[in-house]
Amino acid sequence: MNYFLVKSEPFKYSWEQFNKDGRTFWDGVRNYQARNNIKLMKEGDLVLFYHSNEGKHVVGIAKVVREFYQDPTTDNENWVVVDLVPVETLKNPVTLEQIKAEESLKDISLVRQGRLSVMQLKAEEFDKILEMGS
Repeated sequence: MNYFLVKSEPFKYSWEQFNKDGRTFWDGVRNYQARNNIKLMKEGDLVLFYHSNEGKHVVGIAKVVREFYQDPTTDNENWVVVDLVPVETLKNPVTLEQIKAEESLKDISLVRQGRLSVMQLKAEEFDKILEMGS
């Protein structure tokens, strides 16, 4: 299994809206590195949902339920999406400050490449963030 983190600005698409919708395709990615990370996602992989700009914290866990396909919001074949469903809301959101303060997370893309919207995590990084949010 692989692990990822996706970022969304809450005013554009919040964790609360995602839970109401029950399923979404993850669109709007226009960065090649983020697109390549989407292409790595496999059905059943787990994904941390991060509120960017407002809040700046991990708020929940999602799961990949459909692997990458053409982004329906554009005709440009370079861009793809995956389908995600919400799995669980974290008891305590994990802030960017907490993540930056945790030595074992100092090398994750969220810290090193702040503008990257889709990033892969190692299993131990994913587990550490979950532990911090429980």
